[in-house]
Amino acid sequence: MANSKYEYVRQFETHDVLLPDTYIVVRIDGKKFHEFSKFYDFAKPNDERALKLMNASAKNVVLKYKSDMILAFGESDEYSFILRKDTKLFNRRSDKIASLFVSLFTSNYVALWSKFFTDRPLDLKHLPYFDSRCVLYPSLAIVKDYLSWRFVDTHINNLYNTAFWQLVLKCGMTPQESENRLSGTVSSEKQEILFSDCGINYNNEPEMFKKGSLVTNKGSIIHVDIIKEIDQLFEGY
Repeated sequence: MANSKYEYVRQFETHDVLLPDTYIVVRIDGKKFHEFSKFYDFAKPNDERALKLMNASAKNVVLKYKSDMILAFGESDEYSFILRKDTKLFNRRSDKIASLFVSLFTSNYVALWSKFFTDRPLDLKHLPYFDSRCVLYPSLAIVKDYLSWRFVDTHINNLYNTAFWQLVLKCGMTPQESENRLSGTVSSEKQEILFSDCGINYNNEPEMFKKGSLVTNKGSIIHVDIIKEIDQLFEGY
């Protein structure tokens, strides 16, 4: 860059460098995705196309930075990318990592949209967008707990949403009636309601819906019980 009298303005730039020797989790979340999914008529309680589009977009991010990546985990409209504690990616600048991950993810989401939504082109007035943040974790034990937390969140949300929408779609309840029916129930009771009222065995629901999606640093997309597999997933890290 050529020197000029105006170059002094660069001194106002600041760069937040993330602490060394800590694990970096880059979490991406859909912004106003309730409105977005409603506009594009996403299936309830889960839209397989939308989830597979999220997975495909995440896979391309993982493969782009695979030498720095341990794995990624996604559910609904969010994805968490877990980077090695010794990564030097972008000199560990928080703004660079967060902005480049979310922009790469979003560009893939848009580029791959037509592959999964073959009959519904994107409307320029209703485009997807995501926010992103970097969170530091000092130990592998806490990273494992973080991933377990997201996994449990997947189960809790999916079980509730499945029961809620099946009561609406199969049993003819209003959303308020469905909410009242499920109010105060625990997981086992929700599964019983699904079975007795809707004829649905929750155990037979697709693994992707129940367990979320995990992308390995080699690009494989799997759906596993993370809590049971947690030590194996992080073996060597």
